[in-house]
Amino acid sequence: MTGRDGAAPQRTGGILAGVRVLDLTRMLSGPYCTMMLCDHGAEVVKIEGAEGDTSRTNGPYRDDDPAREWAGYFISLNRGKKSVRLDLKSPEGRDALVALVRDADVLVENFRPGVMERLGLSYEALARVNPRLVYAAIRGFGDPRSGKSPYNDWPSYDVVAQAMGGLMSITGPDAASPLKSGPGVGDVFSGMMMSFAIVAAIRHAELTGEGQFIDLAMYDAVLSLCERIVYQQDIEGLTPVPVGNGHPLLAPFGLFPASDGWVSIGVVDDEFWRRLTKAMSRPDLAADEGLADKTGRRENAERVNAAVAEWTGRHTKAELTAILGGLLPYGPVNDAADILADPHVAARAMIAELAHPEPGARPWRVAANPVHFQKTPAPPPAGPPRLGADNDYYLSASTEPAEAPHGALDQRALRDVLGQFMTGVTVITALEADGTPRGFTANSFTSVSLDPPLVLVCVAGNAASRHVFCSARNFAINILADDQKDISGLFATKRPDKFEIAPWRAGSSGVPLLEGALAFLECSRHSRMEAGDHVILIGRVTAIGRSDGRPLGYYRGRYFTLGVEEPLVDAVARRSGTVVGAIYEREGAILLETSGEHGAVTVPSVGRDGGQSRLDDLARCYGQPGFETAIDFVYAVYEDKPTGSFAIYYRGRASGEPPAGTRFFALDDIPFDRIHDPAMRSMLQRYCDEARQGEFAVYMGDETEGIVKPTGPDHKRRVI
Repeated sequence: MTGRDGAAPQRTGGILAGVRVLDLTRMLSGPYCTMMLCDHGAEVVKIEGAEGDTSRTNGPYRDDDPAREWAGYFISLNRGKKSVRLDLKSPEGRDALVALVRDADVLVENFRPGVMERLGLSYEALARVNPRLVYAAIRGFGDPRSGKSPYNDWPSYDVVAQAMGGLMSITGPDAASPLKSGPGVGDVFSGMMMSFAIVAAIRHAELTGEGQFIDLAMYDAVLSLCERIVYQQDIEGLTPVPVGNGHPLLAPFGLFPASDGWVSIGVVDDEFWRRLTKAMSRPDLAADEGLADKTGRRENAERVNAAVAEWTGRHTKAELTAILGGLLPYGPVNDAADILADPHVAARAMIAELAHPEPGARPWRVAANPVHFQKTPAPPPAGPPRLGADNDYYLSASTEPAEAPHGALDQRALRDVLGQFMTGVTVITALEADGTPRGFTANSFTSVSLDPPLVLVCVAGNAASRHVFCSARNFAINILADDQKDISGLFATKRPDKFEIAPWRAGSSGVPLLEGALAFLECSRHSRMEAGDHVILIGRVTAIGRSDGRPLGYYRGRYFTLGVEEPLVDAVARRSGTVVGAIYEREGAILLETSGEHGAVTVPSVGRDGGQSRLDDLARCYGQPGFETAIDFVYAVYEDKPTGSFAIYYRGRASGEPPAGTRFFALDDIPFDRIHDPAMRSMLQRYCDEARQGEFAVYMGDETEGIVKPTGPDHKRRVI
């Protein structure tokens, strides 16, 4: 996401890092939902009309805000979000939203049913643009897709949901005086429920690649909150009513007066009742068998509550806290001033400070998010956005070329690139939100699908740039050429100046493409999932490129050149009298043929008699029960000029007990003085040196000298 004007600053970290949410909601329920997501790392882009979210004008305002730009209602719910101003009633605005949907994970709206359909922005229409899209709708009475309510077209606010969902019917001093809950429970609880639903749907989309429509009615959410009234009606056959500050099933349970306010006491277990009566110095209550269990106390609730109230009313809140705190479920009724002074609130960091966009202006204080993740802590909270502050950043992104449709890439070319990608060393690159390039060397990759073109990338959970690749919308796979071993080593380090050393250019999506790479695949992120100590990223290939050359290989901790041996072996195979052998290695030791205790030592081979030989002849000659061999790659091809013969030696592996007449020699114990063939002796000495250094190259020459095709940037070196 480089090359955009007005780049929006991004927070990093959080369990939802990398999730992009388009927030079309207003007022409280939807903004609370997306606030929950934003607090834990999601990138939330608030889409607002010309006048912005209604809550921008709901107040309250501070004295240092004479222009009334920053309403407290808006600040708290929209912290950390980005703002894009769009007129969705205009073709341009709708097109811009559709472009943003292509790159989004979630869209949340709380319009009345049919609004998005009339705009041509229904879930079905947007899902055709982005099948992975999770589309979440919060409405007063739900969406017809899940069941058409008779109140489907009614507008609704929190007070309506509290009334119709049953909350008011059990809140208040008595049956004749229902009360609305102080906070906007109908809105807040609906938002919380939807945030859970969105995270669940994101997981489904990551596993399957399929998004879906989520429908939540505020009426339904409040009804689920008031679940007690349903089973009471069913089991007891009664309609629950308000019981004031008490509890319909328990006593003492609720609010009780103090001399300077109120306190809450909740006694469920009989042991807590015994502790309370002892603290009250009321042995008579403790000895009353009719009050010994919860059933008896419920039947005598009026007498129990009166006795407790009479005692608490003679003490201050501080005195009651000293007596009952920690003894049984107890707490003083705190107002806002009490909460801000409470050491618990400080210890739990439950008051967050939001930076004001104006330099030097006093920050705002808001209630912090109460959910704490040990492994993935939430990023520091950021301030709210100005209306349309991020238009340049997101709308310039929306004008970039759309992701290539299925089949748009040349299938043969893609298959060719993927063939090299699956065997070579790769560097994965991406951009941080501020345009800083990042990259690392990796070998654990595979293609997933050709139609659509998908590839899979594993990122270690402890990788230094993990958060970059988990949150990046685009990344590139650079397949290294055989002369880029130094590039591979560079990107395997944590050096901060990698991209100052390695030449690169920006791809079509802005991601870094390494110059000199054999091939590249530019990808947009398709899905992401956790897999043990790794994160699996699946990318959709949007652009490819390749050049002539050989890929750099990496096997068992060592570099080698892939495919260089093919033309050599083809040429030599046409000649008779070719010797085919292998340097078999087992745990750092080399297998050699021996002729007596002090006789000649040779590398295992076939064809010395002048006849034709093949690799499978070598396998048959040295294969036996309990001894297994395998060939990795050609290591040396040379001509013996005095005899006119050729030799091909492979690097191989062996396990088990060696055949008779052979034994394993450690690298430092090889008896080179007993190897009478000078070309073989030179080859084996070079092999031992390279094995100690951890890098191999293909030798081409004769029995005395030749050239080595290295895997690094040096082009040639002479060997004797």
